[in-house]
Amino acid sequence: MCGRFALTTAAGEIASFFSVQLPTTSSGPTIQPRYNIAPSQQVSVIVADEGDAERKWKLFRWGLIPSWSKETRIGYRLINARSETLGEKPSFRAAFQKRRCLIVADGFYEWEKTTTGKQPHYFSMANGGLMAFAGLWERWNRETEIFSCTIITTIANELLGELHDRMPVILDP
Repeated sequence: MCGRFALTTAAGEIASFFSVQLPTTSSGPTIQPRYNIAPSQQVSVIVADEGDAERKWKLFRWGLIPSWSKETRIGYRLINARSETLGEKPSFRAAFQKRRCLIVADGFYEWEKTTTGKQPHYFSMANGGLMAFAGLWERWNRETEIFSCTIITTIANELLGELHDRMPVILDP
């Protein structure tokens, strides 16, 4: 499970790496270095809108809110999606078919249970560069419009397996 991650790379480097323009909001660009990104916070995603081959950098809420959901609270339970069951689970099925994204990160945390509590371990690329998690996104539109996303997870590799049985799907550049 990926419950926290970091993105500290400068916005210009991210834009260059993914060949995208900086995202903007009504108050302008909002890209700040963050070492402890938590569920329900805004995260950087790279999407290609349906019918548009051009990549776009957007800010989505972390925790998928399916379009059919009556409440946004479901997003707290849908921060990760198991790769093995994406096509089966109603919460992810439509997004898996039509709305995939890259979730931008420098690294992520997994916790080790110790006798004194939990000890975080930070995992990043060997070269220290950017990584992209496979993700899914949705547009929820009830009392307000919310774009949300989830990180796709897979069985942990040998490096992570001792700490946790799952890890984010990290895509090759």
